[in-house]
Formats: sequence, C-alpha cells, structure tokens
Amino acid sequence: MRVKLFDENHEKDLENSINEFLKDNNCDIIDIKYQVAIAMFGEEQIYCFSAMIIYEEK
Repeated sequence: MRVKLFDENHEKDLENSINEFLKDNNCDIIDIKYQVAIAMFGEEQIYCFSAMIIYEEK
C-alpha cells in the first residue's frame, strides 16, 4: 500500500494533478482524502487544496 500527496493553490490545479497521476499510474485506488484550508494574510484570502490518494500498485 502506498500514498501520494497533492497540494495546490487552486482547485483546478489539484484536479489536473490528480488526473495526471491516475492517467500515468496503473494502480488500484483504495481511498481519496480531500481537504481545503483557508488563511488570511492581511486582506488576502489564501486557499490550500490538498488530497491524499491511498493506493496499491498493480
């Protein structure tokens, strides 16, 4: 069993990263955990979109 972590500033970037990983790897997905974190930096909101894929290699 293995894990792959993804961390992006935009949800579309996270989606693209995960899709590329799935396309390039022949594996059985066991679970996907998804999380969004929001922080304030002055007047700016900073988002962090992350995911962890738990998988087994074929």
